[in-house]
Amino acid sequence: MDLSLKSGGDGTSGGFDALLLDLDGTVVDPAGQVRESTRRSIRALSESGVRVMITTGRSVTGAEKVIAELELDETAVVFNGAGIWCPRERRLLEEQVLTDRVVDPVLDYAQRAEHMVCVMLGDSKFAPLPRDEVEEQTISGLQGVTIVDRADLPREYLMRITVFSREHASSLPLYEEVSSVLRGPAYMTHFPLNMLHAYRESIMQVVDVHPPCRGKAEALRWLKDVEGIDPQRVVCVGDATNDLPMFAASGLSVAMGDGMREAREAADRVIGNSDTDAIAELIQELFDVAP
Repeated sequence: MDLSLKSGGDGTSGGFDALLLDLDGTVVDPAGQVRESTRRSIRALSESGVRVMITTGRSVTGAEKVIAELELDETAVVFNGAGIWCPRERRLLEEQVLTDRVVDPVLDYAQRAEHMVCVMLGDSKFAPLPRDEVEEQTISGLQGVTIVDRADLPREYLMRITVFSREHASSLPLYEEVSSVLRGPAYMTHFPLNMLHAYRESIMQVVDVHPPCRGKAEALRWLKDVEGIDPQRVVCVGDATNDLPMFAASGLSVAMGDGMREAREAADRVIGNSDTDAIAELIQELFDVAP
């Protein structure tokens, strides 16, 4: 792609009109921190008039602290596309929920298989009492979770069900098993839990079950329909398989150097690792904005 041919359609600096950024493994480094160069560059880019939008698999409770640290107050994609959240108004502008044709078979499967689960509504999370140290460690990283009896897990208005397995060597077979029990449409992602900085030693494999949506490509849909920004005018940056939908829909896709192989292979470009100044350098290169 010839970046020299790109020019901001609204007079903004640099070559594109918007930047989509994943959090974990992209903006948030392996130590769970946002590098100062990253924070300053994102803030400077936003102040220049370029639209900066966070696109994360995190829930609202998991994302809002980082978004506040970045000093961004415009809409963000959460729950891997199932929600559009406004930091200014502190509410979900869009909220998709799972039907009982998905909720019931997934929770029933998890109970039969004795898998740990966490169910999430727009502003709350619930998990059953952990049975051992492995589950206790998993629960400890879930921000804002409420512990209840398994029979009391909510089944209505869910935006996500997360299934955790210690029995699977990789997440794909777990994904296939969960897929096989569905009686309705859903959007699903899967990954080893140890790809997240808070769980580097975890043996758990994870499947996230969301309402049917475009995944993180919902960000491109929102930018076009609501803010008038064409997808070809958007750069997106991520590190994992849940970033692939926005990679496919954007004008330029960029993967982190320490990201998953699938993300690096799908991206138009690969930059440095998430514990370097790679994001700041990319912003300066593409948008001519320095912190």
